[in-house]
Amino acid sequence: MKAKREYRERDEVEVAVLDALVDRNEEGMTVFEIRSHVESDIDELETALANLKEDDLITADETDHRTLIRPDERVIPDPDEEVEEPSFVDRIIDRLPL
Repeated sequence: MKAKREYRERDEVEVAVLDALVDRNEEGMTVFEIRSHVESDIDELETALANLKEDDLITADETDHRTLIRPDERVIPDPDEEVEEPSFVDRIIDRLPL
């Protein structure tokens, strides 16, 4: 599952982090688990997590001496809501500087 569309206009690493967290929103993920799902170096990951935390899009809770990171509820798409993937043409139009 992917983060809601309105949160996909962020940095590539931030979107990858949100997508990974949305997939495991119930149990949360440690930084090491996120790193195994997101292809970036630790500095980029640290910056992405800091930005997401600053914008209140993630929360970090310590349980059993582990820090688990979870996405904010507003980032998680409604499973009943039909997710419409943008078409190839829509993706090209989004990238054009109009």
